[in-house]
Amino acid sequence: MVDSVLDAFADRYSRQTRFALIGEAGQRKLADASVLIVGVGALGASLAQHMVRAGVGEVRLVDRDFVEPSNLQRQMLFDEADALAVMPKAVAAANRLCKINSSVNIMAKVADVNAQNIGFLAEGVHLVLDGTDNAATRLLVSDQCFRQRIPFVYGGVAGAQGMQATLIPGETACLRCLIGADDMEQEADTCDTVGVLAPAVEWIASMQAAEAIKWLTGNDSALRKTWLSIDLWSFRMRESELPAVSTECPFCGQTPDGATDDKRCFETDRAEDTQISSTVLCGRDTVQVTLGKPFDLKEVEQTLRAIGCTLTVNRYLVKAMISSGEQLILFPDGRVLVQGTADAENAINLIKTFL
Repeated sequence: MVDSVLDAFADRYSRQTRFALIGEAGQRKLADASVLIVGVGALGASLAQHMVRAGVGEVRLVDRDFVEPSNLQRQMLFDEADALAVMPKAVAAANRLCKINSSVNIMAKVADVNAQNIGFLAEGVHLVLDGTDNAATRLLVSDQCFRQRIPFVYGGVAGAQGMQATLIPGETACLRCLIGADDMEQEADTCDTVGVLAPAVEWIASMQAAEAIKWLTGNDSALRKTWLSIDLWSFRMRESELPAVSTECPFCGQTPDGATDDKRCFETDRAEDTQISSTVLCGRDTVQVTLGKPFDLKEVEQTLRAIGCTLTVNRYLVKAMISSGEQLILFPDGRVLVQGTADAENAINLIKTFL
């Protein structure tokens, strides 16, 4: 399979294989590799493009959100048509990436990454790339990567500043040891609160992609092994050596525990707790409410249309403008994004009223 792909597109990777440290052998390793990209926003979209163009054999995309006009300034895989159609980011990205490189197996999952599904999502991949926009999810993903002994390529950007590090189980500390424990899970600055400069996103994504290609082609000795911080506006850059594994940490100090071999996460969803939960999305005037049971989108559409809501509908979600001015974006996995409020109780009450 790998040989036929390389023969059919002998020219495609010629400039990459001429780079001696990759060569034909490295290109074959890329074709055999699988990566998970968590979050397909600014960083994630750029990372996905790099992985697909480089010829990574399987690229898994997971994102809970949909394309909006404010994304187009920095999220390079999306266009105005995606925003008008309210396309889920994972799906819109996969549609574009398939046109870039049809030989790559691109798997898109519209889902909120959580403690119940991250183990299944990451199962069997060689590398996990961080395209998330919040510390809580990053810590969750880092924890699971260290449990499953999968390298985690961290990246974060806000304003014109960015940070990047490649965290290797058994060699470096995990993200939780580097940035703090549970009380650090709420970041002060995000692109929704302080804005973001698109070139800063691309700079950090390029650092992540370069580290990923080193690892996937067997050039792990070339990994940078530092925590890199940059301010692209004033062009200040600082590197510090990554600390070693902490023997006291339950994640980076642990021994392998036999991760699950269930690989069905991209075909079927695991049953969730039926309890309603909510998360206020920082800086977005949005609350995500999880109802714990799936929706039938056709039934939801009929219900909301019958009470006079203005709807935008596609096969992945229903977006409704309700009479009080808020918007409900409903996903079939039982999630609802309530836009126009940062009050979790109000968001839940709106859902109960209209559904």
